[in-house]
Amino acid sequence: MDNILEINGIHTYIGQFHILEGVSVIVRRNAITVMLGRNGAGKTTTLKSILGLTPPREGTVIYNGKEIQGRRAYDIANLGIGYVPEHRAIFRNLSVMENLKIAERKKGDLEGKSEFIFGLFPDLKRLYRLPGNHLSGGQQQMLAVARALVADNKLLLIDEPSEGLAPILIEQMMEAIRILSASTTVLLVEQNFVMASKLAEYYYILDDGRTVHEGKMADLVEDKELIHQFLGTALQKGGRA
Repeated sequence: MDNILEINGIHTYIGQFHILEGVSVIVRRNAITVMLGRNGAGKTTTLKSILGLTPPREGTVIYNGKEIQGRRAYDIANLGIGYVPEHRAIFRNLSVMENLKIAERKKGDLEGKSEFIFGLFPDLKRLYRLPGNHLSGGQQQMLAVARALVADNKLLLIDEPSEGLAPILIEQMMEAIRILSASTTVLLVEQNFVMASKLAEYYYILDDGRTVHEGKMADLVEDKELIHQFLGTALQKGGRA
């Protein structure tokens, strides 16, 4: 299996603050990879560094064999990388359909993907005329993911999809991510360890802006000491290992 994304020793600053201090992550094509770690470990900043929203000052980001660090965020997205940000960031005053339409990169993108998207999230088809601020939290999260599926993205970066969702909605979101991962590689940031352990094949643990551990998720699930060393807070939020 080849790698769709390779992050090699990136250092990223936000203002004067040195947030990432040598993060390295490999994302294998056609697999779900999860980044784990406590709040403030650098997970979201890593996603934003991939996209050029917080460009790394050192290190390389290689997508499909080509270095992309230093490019504009718009150009990086156009290479086929979709982003589902934390806190959803939908356009609350636009309808569901308008939120989806605005995600097109070229005319006809939504028409070509609508059957798949509405099959994945039937609620969105039923509510397509409603503005975003009339949707429940779970429906807003579905819309945030669906928006990233409109264009032809080969890699999806999904940040905290379970945040604020009821358990039944977390199960629905997990199933949706499983289905879409059959055609799109997923790099996931997730605090809910139970969800992450059921979805991901590979994991990376970040701590204080560094990659401190990596491997197969099946092995991590069995390593209680490692889980509690680096993910104690996450376990309190996401469930017991």
